[in-house]
Amino acid sequence: MREVSEGVTAYSTDKDFSLIAYALDGALFLQEIPHDWAAPISEPKRIDAGAGCIDPRLSPDGKHLAFVTAGSLMVVNTDSLLITKQCGPKEDEVNVFWGLADFVAAEELDRVRGYWWTSDSHALYVERVDESPVSTAWISDPANPQKPAHEHRYPFAGSENAIVSLHHVTLTGDHTEVPWDHAKFPYLATVTTSGREPTMSVLSRNQQDLEIFSLHGATPTLLQHRTESPWHSSNAGVPTLSESGQLLEIRPLDNAYRLCADGEPISPEYLQVTGLISSGADITYTAQSTWTNQHIFSVGGGQIFTTATEESLNSGVREGNLLVRAHTDFDHTAATFTLVNLQNPDVVEHTFANNAEVPVITPKVAVETTGEHEIKSAIIWPRDHVRGTRVPVILAPYGGPQHSRVLASGAAFLSDQWLANQGFAVIVTDNRGTPGHGPNFEYSISGDLARIVVQDQVDALIELGSRYPDLDLDRVGIHGWSFGGYLAALAVMERPDIFKVGIAGAPVTDWALYDTAYTERYLGTPGENSDQYQATSLIERAHMLERPLLIIHGLADDNVLVAHSLRLSSALLAAGKTHSVLPLSGVTHMTPQEIVAENLMLAELEFFQEHLQQQ
Repeated sequence: MREVSEGVTAYSTDKDFSLIAYALDGALFLQEIPHDWAAPISEPKRIDAGAGCIDPRLSPDGKHLAFVTAGSLMVVNTDSLLITKQCGPKEDEVNVFWGLADFVAAEELDRVRGYWWTSDSHALYVERVDESPVSTAWISDPANPQKPAHEHRYPFAGSENAIVSLHHVTLTGDHTEVPWDHAKFPYLATVTTSGREPTMSVLSRNQQDLEIFSLHGATPTLLQHRTESPWHSSNAGVPTLSESGQLLEIRPLDNAYRLCADGEPISPEYLQVTGLISSGADITYTAQSTWTNQHIFSVGGGQIFTTATEESLNSGVREGNLLVRAHTDFDHTAATFTLVNLQNPDVVEHTFANNAEVPVITPKVAVETTGEHEIKSAIIWPRDHVRGTRVPVILAPYGGPQHSRVLASGAAFLSDQWLANQGFAVIVTDNRGTPGHGPNFEYSISGDLARIVVQDQVDALIELGSRYPDLDLDRVGIHGWSFGGYLAALAVMERPDIFKVGIAGAPVTDWALYDTAYTERYLGTPGENSDQYQATSLIERAHMLERPLLIIHGLADDNVLVAHSLRLSSALLAAGKTHSVLPLSGVTHMTPQEIVAENLMLAELEFFQEHLQQQ
């Protein structure tokens, strides 16, 4: 999940909302919720389940609470608080765990859960993961040389994946494996138990073939086989069966992601559907009508809400006629949560208190569209910018698949506004390959993660520079993290005529070192497409570096291994290219430590000031 918050970050309730369960620092808590809101709230009960409890979830009827600990799925009777082990690894099994999502599913298929209650509360579907075939990476702590490195199973592109299976587990302890063709479909993509019947979908290694099954106990029934080229995309809530028994999917049709029932589109062609909220009698979903917004729609009633600002982000959960909506926009840094009765959807019945701390910065974001592909860019000016004053420019893209940055959320631009206030104009551009613009826009990077993404960043920058003379295009820097770090280093190497300095955070420098599902989706396997891997490698470009480059990487990163940056640094040194490396001891792919995050921003600022503002 890569949580960067502390305290209670997730919770579970029963269907009647009479119990709530959560984990806090690995300890398990259960609390009663009074239906009389004026009644005092009881003290939470700490369940004696030891430490390391993960993902506690109540059964719909509230009689049992499931959770994962030490690779096993456990169940607590909420009346007696008696704990039983439902399933787990055998004594002679190593690298096996139950009830958690496998690495590929969590990182690349947008599935972060590994078990699901059935709607009748009588059983669970539980994922079993065997990581024995997966390659071993060793993650060390060089700052503590007496501490041994720890083993981390990592599926490098072209190598073996974990063996994943799904089991139907009853409360009496009986469990039966759900069969499917694992050789053809190694990825367990989705499991849904909220529809008319439970469903699951499995995905081929090249992610072009998808099979969807309904489940009756451990018996699967094939509902659909889909073939999509160049790949299938993941969306929240689908595939699933509606209350009327229709198969609901999100499919790429006529350059739009359409919500479909039994294969036929039921959403308008001008919407890009992003997820399913409810499969009830009034099917409800989220979709984008422009590339910076997301609204809530129903099949029968169109857009559910009219908002003061059309450019806003909206999502929610629905039960019957009640919907809780989360809303934010460019002008606000906190989300607003409201309860609405959909019989009168424009009347808010309740606004929930949001006790999140208010940021000291309020971003001012201007969105521009450039080029034949209608690329979206956000421009953030210094707080006290005087028109007619030229300022250096810093590009701050992500730029990779599955994630857009130019969305109607003020909170998404807080660090950009802080950096801008130091005397820069910050530009965030979503190049081709990012979501929200339709299938063709996303598919354009198939086989090439390098050429198009840099070209779109440069083209957008030049056009914006022609519109806004205050953008000093002779002083341009770029920074980013993860794919954004890859893009930052790539841009500096490819276009030193444009970019005078770059900061690459946790960059992928050799795609053969990244994981199977992500890399193979866009580049195929290294054995079949070695030319594409070479053409997208930063290491192969080391001799091209002419500008200052700062490489930052957490030494404990278990997603983009620090080997990426170390190999790039070695290649740069071998090519006689001066560069800077900032290692972050004890930091993983994110930097949740406040002091590290704060000083990292200051270090980046100093690097940009040295190479841009002092010219």
